[in-house]
Amino acid sequence: MRHRVAGRHLKRSTGQRQALFRNLLTELFRHDRIKTTEAKAKAVRADAEKLITIAKRGDVNARRQIAAVLTDPAVTKRLVDEVAPRFKERPSGYVRVLHLGQRAGDGAPVVLLALVE
Repeated sequence: MRHRVAGRHLKRSTGQRQALFRNLLTELFRHDRIKTTEAKAKAVRADAEKLITIAKRGDVNARRQIAAVLTDPAVTKRLVDEVAPRFKERPSGYVRVLHLGQRAGDGAPVVLLALVE
């Protein structure tokens, strides 16, 4: 049974899953958009929203909380200084998922995970 078990496992161990999510989040905030599978995008979307909400505070503690998740200090700085101010007036809904079709190799549904402009 999986009662009250939250989150998506994506058939990976804990360390692999955490590394995958951290890398996806870092690249999303570096490029403002990434192309990935639908399952990975849905798993990362909530974390991205939370990081942007934290970044909107802009204080030292917010930077430290973000740096604990992202893998690149330059991306942390970019998130707080460039990305978060764009969403100052927006209460939520910073990330959108656009369906692109299926991947040619295995038929997995591919999406574009992008920050809302």
